[in-house]
Amino acid sequence: MNNLMHQHGGDLDAIEKAYGIPKDEIWDFSGNINPLGFPESVKKALSENIDIVTRYPDKRYTALRESIGEYTGANPEHIVVGNGSTELISTFIKTANARKTIIIGPAYSEYEREASICGSDFKYFPLKKEENFEINMKNILSELTEEIGMLIICNPNNPTGTAITVTQMREILSHCKNNNTFVMVDETYIEFSDNIEEICTIPLVKEFDNVFVIRGISKFFAAPGIRLGYGISSNEKFLNTLLSVQDPWSVNILASFAGERLFSDKEFIEKSKKLISDERKKAFNELSTWKNIKAYPSCSNFILLKLMTDKTNSAEIFDKLIREKMLIRDAESFTFLDNSYLRFCILNPEQNEKLLCELKKIVE
Repeated sequence: MNNLMHQHGGDLDAIEKAYGIPKDEIWDFSGNINPLGFPESVKKALSENIDIVTRYPDKRYTALRESIGEYTGANPEHIVVGNGSTELISTFIKTANARKTIIIGPAYSEYEREASICGSDFKYFPLKKEENFEINMKNILSELTEEIGMLIICNPNNPTGTAITVTQMREILSHCKNNNTFVMVDETYIEFSDNIEEICTIPLVKEFDNVFVIRGISKFFAAPGIRLGYGISSNEKFLNTLLSVQDPWSVNILASFAGERLFSDKEFIEKSKKLISDERKKAFNELSTWKNIKAYPSCSNFILLKLMTDKTNSAEIFDKLIREKMLIRDAESFTFLDNSYLRFCILNPEQNEKLLCELKKIVE
């Protein structure tokens, strides 16, 4: 049962088998996926152009990179695409080939897994609960010595929702540049932020060539099945090395076609941002009135909770809520967290209201 509670994004097939609940009836608060679903405009375009599967994608993905560049403000020549952000994370870590790595944590387990596969000696830099999981600049800079070849950051961080500002990131990148340390910044959740201009690393790519910024479309554009990610760096040598080890046509033509259109759907983008912002504020304000829960402010579409009571724990809450057909994330499996931590993502208003109602019955 523990594996079910700690699955990345919530394994609905496993949950269905274990609990006998049809997966289509489960509200998934664990996957961090936009509740508005895949944009209708792109869905329609794909259905009308399905015959493109008879062709190979453009090997250089020129139109796709230009679309991403228009969306992010990055130079298309600095953009690479991949089979989901996970492929780019893996390829970056292999390409960087660092002897020693620091991962800011708690963090997504894929960073640790890939570093281990590559034989990198890694350690975690802890975001501490006493500091509300905010980065301690003095401590992180002291840890980033010349022997550290790679630093891995998720910004905003999963599962804490905290973010590093542009000012702080510039200081980190400058320090790492002096030490020949390459930095990977995973911005998977940044598009859900209210203050994206204050925390986005992409504008710093022109200034620093020791950073690789990664994003994908799984969460914000609700398309994990399409497998499309993109990375941005101004380091030409690194980009050429990355491309040389990446499989050709790693992005299929349907993903490429969708990506050329997703980023220009401004109506969907604005509607998504407003929904998440409004519902996150509403949920956080409600949780802040409870005596047995501490909610941490979030720059993303999820909220980390800490139980302030010993009458229950994250595993028991997970079990009780799944029986009500609501799947949350038991956060105990994240480094530095224990069975007093939970995480849930923002869905539609009625779903959020129902989750908070049931959670309150359990903990209050």
